Amino acid sequence: MSGNHDHDHDHDHSHLTDTELRVRALETLFTQKGYVDPKTLETILETYETKIGPRNGARVVARAWSDPAYLEWLKTDSSAAIASLGYTGRQGEHIVALVNTPEVHNVVVCTLCSCYPWPVLGLPPAWYKSSAYRSRVVIEPRAVLAEFGLVLPETTRVRVWDSTSEMRYIVIPMRPEGTQGWSEEELAELANRDSMIGTRIATAASERPSVTA
Repeated sequence: MSGNHDHDHDHDHSHLTDTELRVRALETLFTQKGYVDPKTLETILETYETKIGPRNGARVVARAWSDPAYLEWLKTDSSAAIASLGYTGRQGEHIVALVNTPEVHNVVVCTLCSCYPWPVLGLPPAWYKSSAYRSRVVIEPRAVLAEFGLVLPETTRVRVWDSTSEMRYIVIPMRPEGTQGWSEEELAELANRDSMIGTRIATAASERPSVTA
């Protein structure tokens, strides 16, 4: 394992920001007064976390798989390449694309909080923010990946990248076999959220949602 651990965060990650505190206070108030149904709110958050947000990243991955020139652009200036598809904004000003290969598998963590590329992946999943993931994946990445069901060959090097407030990452998983001739829309269905964090590989062609549904 090797690690790129940039811990130079410019804010105190052990505390919620003013905005986050206000949001939580409003959520509590509205829930207590019956204005908001907690289950409905949870459903909305889950939708943004697992469906709407990651679709943007999936389109980036699909373009990288199908367009060699775009892939090279991603490698040299990820932020600009991603912005060209319309994905910019807070929490995504500086994004680096990490390209997986048979020799190197990349996995992302934020050891001090939950820095995450919102414009391309949506809201971070609960496990990404957990202290267990943040502390263990740096020390024993293969064991953590195995708990996600991902067992890599011993010949594959695992690189752990530490997101910061200044730099966030998206993993470009390897393109699944059997997808020659597929459109970008079809390819995007294979780029699942966890594969763009590095805790899974892309969905197999035979398991494409629109095929198995």
